[in-house]
Amino acid sequence: MRAACFVLAVEAMENLAFLANASNLVTYLTGSMHFSPARAANAVTTFMGTAFLLALLGGFLSDAFYTSFRIYLISAVVEFLGLVILTIQARTGSLKPPECHLLGPSSRPCEEVSGGKAALLFAGLYLVALGVGGIKGSLPAHGAEQFDEETTQGRKSRSTFFNYFVFFLSLGALVAVTFVVWLEDNKGWQWGFGISTVAVLLSFPVFLAGSATYRNKTPTGSPLSTIARLCFLNRAMERKPIHQALAVTVEEVEEVKVVVKILPIFLSTIMLSCCLAQLSTFSVQQAATMDTRLGSLTVPPASLPVFPIAFIMVVAPLYDHIIVPFARKMRGTESGITQLQRIGVGLVLSVLAMAVAALVEVKRKRVASLTGTVHSAAPLPITFLWVALQYLFLGSADLFTLAGLLEFFFTEAPSSMRSLATSLSWASLAIGYYLSSILVSIVNSVTNGNHQKPWLAGGNLNSYRLESFYWLMCILSTINFLHFLFWSSRFKYRPALRRG
Repeated sequence: MRAACFVLAVEAMENLAFLANASNLVTYLTGSMHFSPARAANAVTTFMGTAFLLALLGGFLSDAFYTSFRIYLISAVVEFLGLVILTIQARTGSLKPPECHLLGPSSRPCEEVSGGKAALLFAGLYLVALGVGGIKGSLPAHGAEQFDEETTQGRKSRSTFFNYFVFFLSLGALVAVTFVVWLEDNKGWQWGFGISTVAVLLSFPVFLAGSATYRNKTPTGSPLSTIARLCFLNRAMERKPIHQALAVTVEEVEEVKVVVKILPIFLSTIMLSCCLAQLSTFSVQQAATMDTRLGSLTVPPASLPVFPIAFIMVVAPLYDHIIVPFARKMRGTESGITQLQRIGVGLVLSVLAMAVAALVEVKRKRVASLTGTVHSAAPLPITFLWVALQYLFLGSADLFTLAGLLEFFFTEAPSSMRSLATSLSWASLAIGYYLSSILVSIVNSVTNGNHQKPWLAGGNLNSYRLESFYWLMCILSTINFLHFLFWSSRFKYRPALRRG
């Protein structure tokens, strides 16, 4: 477990650097770069989606050509460079669009960032995305490889690692959405990007400190080549291949069958990820229209994730040290609660979260209507803690689903594909973020017409039909859960000692 502790510490630092900016990026794009709310939401979901999708590249390279150790180091350097670019742009006024003043004699309309300034912005963002993808694709598998899966205790310790991986991921997020976001909103974005840059820089010596204790898996070549060869042969061992290099063994055929079996489970989690995307976009914008005071303290809207994060940090140790041992004793099984059961709980919570989000939005708009502030920029007389409810439900869903997915993909995948397989957990998030952007575009296209505005367009959130969009998400999430039940009820786990 000692070697894995270095991985956990690094994950906290890396997630601090990533989420400190991603959670508040909508505010930066609308306030400093003058994007419209809808365009900013799509830009953030595309950025987040790209970062998570690139985890597949990191996982593939870790399995095929390099070790997860090397991929992490390379990816951290790339993320560091991207953050340096963003820090310089945030600090230098000439690299940003001019400030706009909508009121007063010196009024100036908002000018959206363009040209070389926009190129610099997106270069920094997508270098960060590339680095984050490589880290997400290599770090979880690297930590899990430090345990001996041939023993019961080793497998139990590995399960504990995945639970605490989510815990330390949340620890980094907690610092990000409180302290760093406060600095961004009150001291300037150069502070937020700068602290993220320092966090990534400090992660290097922490990670390298564990070098003497790491167990590094030897790359075995491209795991995708086996699948490609099967596409040529169709059936292994039944006929002689055209060339010996195309030959596959029975074991390789079985490994590919395992990959095919886990794909429906992967597809079942994409809708949850689409729901999670709302926390970085519309939910932040909702909170920004409300009263964000807690006593004498004003809470930045982007700090709303502190509620589910704190909940995760409390529940994760309780789950590992109380709930799982109790379940093991009651059921007489090694795992106590299966990975698919954890994923299922998360999917149910996502359905409830979208229903809660719709009801909260109805209440928020009713307050705006009753107080005559629909077209006002002043905060509504309703506390932002109402929006915290949907964060709490979706945060709980993420706790159950992410840890379950990481462990499920790692334990069920062949040893030659484990980094790539765990990357599917992040790829699910990626596709969910992309799907969120696509859904927004489709909804706006379908609802635009007959003298009606699109549901999710314009600069005033109070004129949006956001509650209807949330109800749509709730219905889609329910259908998705039924899809998950169909496949999970038919799934057969691999025997523990035969995995890999």
